[in-house]
Amino acid sequence: MNLELSEEQSAVRRLAREFAEREIVPYAAEWDRAESVDRAVVKKLGALGFLGLTVPEEYGGSGGDHLAYVLVTEELGRADSAVRGIVSVSLGLVAKTIAAWGTEEHKRAWLPRLCSGDALGCFGLTEPGTGSDAANLTTRAVREGDSYVLHGNKMFISNGTWADVVLLFARTGAEPGEPAHRGISAFLVPADAPGLTRSEVHGKLGLRGQATAELVLDGVRVPASAMLGPEGKGFSVAMSALAKGRMSVAAGCVGIAQAALDAAVSYAAHREQFGKPIAHHQLVQELIADISVDVDAARLLTWRVADLIDRGRPFATESSTAKLFASEAAVRAAGNALQVHGGYGYIDEYPTGKLLRDARVATLYEGTSQIQKLLIGRALTGVSAF
Repeated sequence: MNLELSEEQSAVRRLAREFAEREIVPYAAEWDRAESVDRAVVKKLGALGFLGLTVPEEYGGSGGDHLAYVLVTEELGRADSAVRGIVSVSLGLVAKTIAAWGTEEHKRAWLPRLCSGDALGCFGLTEPGTGSDAANLTTRAVREGDSYVLHGNKMFISNGTWADVVLLFARTGAEPGEPAHRGISAFLVPADAPGLTRSEVHGKLGLRGQATAELVLDGVRVPASAMLGPEGKGFSVAMSALAKGRMSVAAGCVGIAQAALDAAVSYAAHREQFGKPIAHHQLVQELIADISVDVDAARLLTWRVADLIDRGRPFATESSTAKLFASEAAVRAAGNALQVHGGYGYIDEYPTGKLLRDARVATLYEGTSQIQKLLIGRALTGVSAF
């Protein structure tokens, strides 16, 4: 693995950092309090090509490799995880999946709009009763002639109320005795389809600026051509999306941890206690050193995943490893930065509280930390414990 960035990758990273400092950082606290990001940021992300990274240019994408995507995701996570989540879901989970599994019609219909920011996508997998146990989802798709009719509920869907297309997973059938996941299919459902209602989830601990929704499907009819991938292979579609999506979550967590390190170092340099800046105190330096180690380790684990993908090598276990470590490291880093700030870290005049709240959910979505450990354990032993 080459740890030296190319000129192009370095330029993309600088562009992302400059954009974040100008268009996101000054407003992140305000968006958090209001529980809503300014939607204008979506078109700005599209104009810079950040919503089309790794998508072929012939479909409106901006090309590039997965390490460039990781670098952008890290910078966005450093500025505001809610904005990072918009990109991770619409590009990382939806657009990339359409590019990998879609027909030519699917790609022409959706990718140019998703890459430009004219449209957003959301990933409709999680349900009120099935989070980690996604293979047992209950949303159904019943074939009626040349259409499928969808019934069911989805929960905690990022971008849910903003999205123009839902990458939706529903049960089309499974023969008695067959594993449940064999009966799942994937569909591209327009968000304005009759029978689809969306309601925003408020009062979240973190990612408060990101639109998170419950979706209710009551007789939503889509043409059979809306199916993404073969019938009954929807679980494979979902898992392939999440394997790459975990890299994106990890990169965002590296950004959170880096922001925590920046905040802790800056505060320690000017805050005085016992007649000198607290950076002179050994235990404060210990907290800062712990954050720094977590940042470096999480970053290298995440870059390894991007490198494997770009070289066409297997990466799913490494992606779980990066997601597990980086998400837990981000929580530790934000907590340590808050400790450096003392009481001031507990009020939102300083960034540490928001960093901690935003980091916490990363240990839950796209596979909890416990699920990642089971995936890693299965890869190592050859035995599935779930």
